Amino acid sequence: MIGSSPDAERAKYFIGGGLRWTRMGKLASLFGPERVAVVGASDTEGSVGRAVTANLLADFDGDVLAVNPTREEVLGLPCYDDVTEPPDVDLAVVAVPASIALDAIEQAGEAGIRDVVVITAGFGESGSEGAAREEQLRAVAEEYDLNLVGPNSLGVMNTAVGLNATFGPESPEQGSISFMSQSGAFITAVVDWANDRGLGFKDIVSVGNKAVLDESDFAAEWGDDPDTDVILGYLEDIVDGRSFLRTARHVTDETPMVLIKSGRTEAGAAAAASHTGAIAGSERAYEAALDQAGVLRTDTVQELFDVASILAGQPLPDTDGVAIVTNAGGPGVMTTDAVGRTGLSLASFTEETLARFEASLPAEANRYNPVDVIGDASVDRFTEALEGSLEDPNVGAAVVVACPTATLSFEALAETVVDIGGRYDKPIAVALMGGSSTREASERLRGADVPTYFDPTRAVRALDALREYRGIRERDTAEPRSFDVDRERAREVLETAADRGSTRLGVEAMDLLAAYGIPTPAGEIVSGREAAVAAAERVAGGEDVAMKIVSPDILHKSDIGGVEVGVAPEDVADTYEGLVTRARNYQPDATILGVQVQELLDTDAGVETIVGVNRDPGFGPLVLFGLGGIFVETLEDTTVRIAPVSQPDAEAMINEIDAAPLLRGARGREPVDEDAVSEVIERLSQLVTDFPSIVELDVNPLVATPDGATAVDLRLTIDPENV
Repeated sequence: MIGSSPDAERAKYFIGGGLRWTRMGKLASLFGPERVAVVGASDTEGSVGRAVTANLLADFDGDVLAVNPTREEVLGLPCYDDVTEPPDVDLAVVAVPASIALDAIEQAGEAGIRDVVVITAGFGESGSEGAAREEQLRAVAEEYDLNLVGPNSLGVMNTAVGLNATFGPESPEQGSISFMSQSGAFITAVVDWANDRGLGFKDIVSVGNKAVLDESDFAAEWGDDPDTDVILGYLEDIVDGRSFLRTARHVTDETPMVLIKSGRTEAGAAAAASHTGAIAGSERAYEAALDQAGVLRTDTVQELFDVASILAGQPLPDTDGVAIVTNAGGPGVMTTDAVGRTGLSLASFTEETLARFEASLPAEANRYNPVDVIGDASVDRFTEALEGSLEDPNVGAAVVVACPTATLSFEALAETVVDIGGRYDKPIAVALMGGSSTREASERLRGADVPTYFDPTRAVRALDALREYRGIRERDTAEPRSFDVDRERAREVLETAADRGSTRLGVEAMDLLAAYGIPTPAGEIVSGREAAVAAAERVAGGEDVAMKIVSPDILHKSDIGGVEVGVAPEDVADTYEGLVTRARNYQPDATILGVQVQELLDTDAGVETIVGVNRDPGFGPLVLFGLGGIFVETLEDTTVRIAPVSQPDAEAMINEIDAAPLLRGARGREPVDEDAVSEVIERLSQLVTDFPSIVELDVNPLVATPDGATAVDLRLTIDPENV
């Protein structure tokens, strides 16, 4: 079975005839309790209390206790009046109305029960009254140090001990995939779907409103669980983005994590908020965070479990080369096209492999990749092609694509793939392109942890996930560098602005960058014609200068003619007057702080880039890099990371933009100093991490040249209350 775990039984042992779960994590007794109390147990048909109790009685290896003061007995169980009465309860499942749920949770805390699942709805997802009730719940959980799931949760499951503490209609099969979902209905649908396909699970949790335990807690628990091979999730939001980033980055070093994160679009984000009270964060922040954390992201349920199946059952490839073995030309071409749309490549066979195929395959067969063993092939020909491909050192993985013919037994093909897969430490994905004729073969392959698909493009995408996860395992996870900076000087700039009530700053705050070691051109802010002329002489020594209006109320200076570049010394005074006049005409009530007279950079030898920051409510500072200048919003050639940004991350940002060839000397230009650009990204990341009062910041342009990188212009927004 895909997702099966041969080591699952090792996690149990018996003490005095009773089951004891040996998990040592924070949530050990949540997923492996010995005694479970159902608060609100019922025998009323169609009730949640009845469904939870019946599910527990069906398979749970431990004791089930019923709590209901209005009944003497439920489903053959004697009833307790409240949860404080039965001794030694490990897990309390609360399925009573919201109006009395808080009392039940507090009683559980008083009884020393640390693990509580709150199925009850009517909390934060239901308006202001429910939100207030959820705050009370959170306070009770904090007082008693409860591991609390929910509220508004379907419940929890653990197949190793037969725990189904949910009101879902089915129990999952046993396996090595652990799954969290922010939608209970998603779980019931997935369990039904997975059971039909032989896909097994270890733990399943419906996180509900995440009042206490959230995705970071479950990721940490499963990352330390030797019997969880893959972590899956369906999430609509992430409660504490920075905590999740730290946790997932550690977990994915050893355990792959695959998520569907819904709410990508504005409409989807609004729907998510109305569904569970989620607050939608920036989609780019989520993309950056999941990428930095090493989390694989999928768009569909099918893709989620395609990827999960292969991660749980197959080894990681050593190389990106893929061999395709097929008995049909068209599907072989389709599979080849699919490889070209991924980070994989079509493997080039060695001369030894080609000679082997020339000797062993019919003349009509294609011995080059994809290997077409042609339509009359029996399983023996598939065996020869697959073994020969996997023995080739250029091949890291194989896709077997088979269509039904009178000469091929799918069952025999399944046996040979299982046999060969056991002898080669290389991943195999199989596409059996048929209907009912493939059923037995597919079951045999899934039982040996070899994933099967109808569409070969799905098989290729799944193999590509193995390549992606190999890259995650091999990534450079260096800690962000800490530069020697002048924090006091930077604080003075921000405090001065806050004292005068400014929230938006421009080039008057260039000292902020200089304090953090970011190169800036020589420049002065002046008021008056004569002062401008004197400043130009000091800054440029008789050479041309750049001049810019300085106003916190005028953000896009170029749009109103507020920037003049290449001003000759004799034109400085008149240019000063012209800049101020244009600014006054554009916005009469604007605050004009003066005009900046700035050293003129030789931008012809450089590339204008942008480094910016936007503070996301969930993940904190989001650092952006891309092609800059006046076209930044038009071209949108940018990439992002969550701060603090490490040196490898900064270097990756430079590599990711489409304009990267411009930085490396396209059309005979000299390459820019990428190390200097990377360092500016890192220093700016440190600045915004050190000062939460910086809400937004743009260095545009950051001119990158062969000799370094210089911040020419600056715009930022601050929160004066937070300085």
